[in-house]
Amino acid sequence: MQSFESADVTTAYERTGRGDPLVLLHGGEADHSMFDGLVRALAGNFTVIAYDQRDSGATKNSPSPYSLADLADDAAALIRGLGYDRAHVMGTSLGGLIAQVLAARHPASIDRLILSSTWKVNKSPLEVNGEVFRKLAAYRADVVANAPKIAEYFFPPEHLRARPELIEIFRGNNRDDGQRLRRGALLAQPVLADLAGFDRPTLLLGGSDDRLIPNVETFALARDLASAETQVIAHAGHVSSIQAPERVAEAVTEFLTSKKKAA
Repeated sequence: MQSFESADVTTAYERTGRGDPLVLLHGGEADHSMFDGLVRALAGNFTVIAYDQRDSGATKNSPSPYSLADLADDAAALIRGLGYDRAHVMGTSLGGLIAQVLAARHPASIDRLILSSTWKVNKSPLEVNGEVFRKLAAYRADVVANAPKIAEYFFPPEHLRARPELIEIFRGNNRDDGQRLRRGALLAQPVLADLAGFDRPTLLLGGSDDRLIPNVETFALARDLASAETQVIAHAGHVSSIQAPERVAEAVTEFLTSKKKAA
């Protein structure tokens, strides 16, 4: 991996392919590797930048607390630091929250935006899907034992049977206690994310079998956006970029290359 330094953060990233730049923002439990299959499917048409957020993967940062605004600023700094005036941006789950804040704070950094399996910034997960998030909170008291139960909210059972190694994502073995604490505190910090001034074309993407974030929550973001469309990935769960990377890549490519959406 390559690295980019800005302030007190050394961001690890991979840049693959050719064409217009597309930056991928991973979810809360993951790092850039969640996009490995999607990168392969997109690299023929785009220069894909997949990076590790703070306290994720190979990125190095201080032990100071940070917010979604800080993570959005990191993304903007990376886009500029790699020599781009602006880039396409795709954020999934927590990455979708970061992408919303990026769109609010640095709208000129984004060409077109994709928000996948996410929800409105500052809306509590308990408001989004209270029963499920209460169960997950209980399961996370012992992630080693309960990882299989946690994984079922992110992937359909049949996919976990085919790829049981995905359960390891949810055991939290790749983060120490401090990293988990800082990541876990992100959603408790309110942040300004007014999208009224963001007028770039946006795709709201959901998986039809998402048990974690209902599609209605993702698609409700259209009310805050000047130019938005929706699409569902059939039979996909919360992490469609891992479960169905080719179909996600098809939807992303169609959206980003369609001339009728050009501004």
